[in-house]
Amino acid sequence: MPKVKTNSSAKKRFKVTGTGEITFQKAFKRHILTKKSTKRKRAMRKKGLVNSTNKDFVLRLLRLKG
Repeated sequence: MPKVKTNSSAKKRFKVTGTGEITFQKAFKRHILTKKSTKRKRAMRKKGLVNSTNKDFVLRLLRLKG
């Protein structure tokens, strides 16, 4: 029986913390930053947390047990 592969795009985008939460980097921070407010850009620096409604799906992509 072959091994089941982890979703490659998911393993690049998500990290599991020590407490079991899943973090990701916020979007829209790459370019066209002049029109975005400083407050908005500062908020995008922080890591985002995956909501509990999507957590099972992300764990399945990463082939982790929930």
